[in-house]
Amino acid sequence: MAAGRAARTRLNGLFAVYKPPGVASIRVRDTLETLLLKELNSLEQPTVPQQVRFLPTTVEGNAGKELTLTVTQLPVLAAHPLVKGPEFTHLKIGAGHRLDTKSSGVFVLGVGHGNKLLTDMYNAHLTRAYTVRGLFGKATDDFSDTGRLIEKTTFDHITGDKLERILAVIQGTNHKALLMYSNIDLKTQEAYELAVEGLIRPMEKTPPLITAIRCLQFAPPEFQLEIQCLHETQQYLRKIVHEIGLELKSTAVCTQVRRIRDGFFTLDNALPRTHWNLQNIRNSIKDSKIKVKVGLQRSLSHQARSGKSHTDMDQVAESELHSTEGTSASDLTQNEITTC
Repeated sequence: MAAGRAARTRLNGLFAVYKPPGVASIRVRDTLETLLLKELNSLEQPTVPQQVRFLPTTVEGNAGKELTLTVTQLPVLAAHPLVKGPEFTHLKIGAGHRLDTKSSGVFVLGVGHGNKLLTDMYNAHLTRAYTVRGLFGKATDDFSDTGRLIEKTTFDHITGDKLERILAVIQGTNHKALLMYSNIDLKTQEAYELAVEGLIRPMEKTPPLITAIRCLQFAPPEFQLEIQCLHETQQYLRKIVHEIGLELKSTAVCTQVRRIRDGFFTLDNALPRTHWNLQNIRNSIKDSKIKVKVGLQRSLSHQARSGKSHTDMDQVAESELHSTEGTSASDLTQNEITTC
């Protein structure tokens, strides 16, 4: 199966798909593996090898029917596809930062050697971006609009300016935490250069951090935010919506979490369900190869430099952040926000 093996060798790298809501990430991964295996096994089949056999046959002779041996070519049954089964039965497909069942958006996967690149992306601590939709006036047990209703509140007093002030405080407190975790001396030229390049980020796993947050749409009771963050979960983003509602002396539930960027991959790079096939995935891997390589080298080299020159900053950051561990958004902002 030369064609299948050649196609298989080109399946090495990273690609992104668009995960629809209501489907688990592991289900998406399994579906992609099934589709790719089916296509690989449907490519041009090799010719089944033949073997020479001497088969007994009867012929008419002078004395009647006589038994003789006839040279015959027969297929080697052990090599026949119906006997040995499909050529490809497994593909090593790894999942990047997963999306929970309710969420949708960019979902990065690695196939073959791409699984190593997934590890590199994790170690690079790249930011991800989401659009998050909220609805004022409700509170549920899981912060989503599908959870069990706990409370209904008014929201007529909420204005766009009040929402913007809350978002500014959230970004400010998270920015301070980001600087502490990043092991960067802010008085150095290195800190300035990293800030210009957008490479200030933690060197290790941290609590969720929001690097940027802004309001895209405000039409009460509905609103939409764009959030850029690190080490987040989608449930954490829903909780942010809930806490924004509380800060505005109301309540809010999250109606949608949609990832629009994961590291180097954006919605433009994410293959929709109708394009989940061998050719499109192979093209996606090829198109993203250079971008991923350059981006990872840039991010990981920054981490290597920072890790050598700022070893004792970790202890300072850890002690300061432990002092605020368990503090809610309400506690962090109660002295900074004008009463709504």
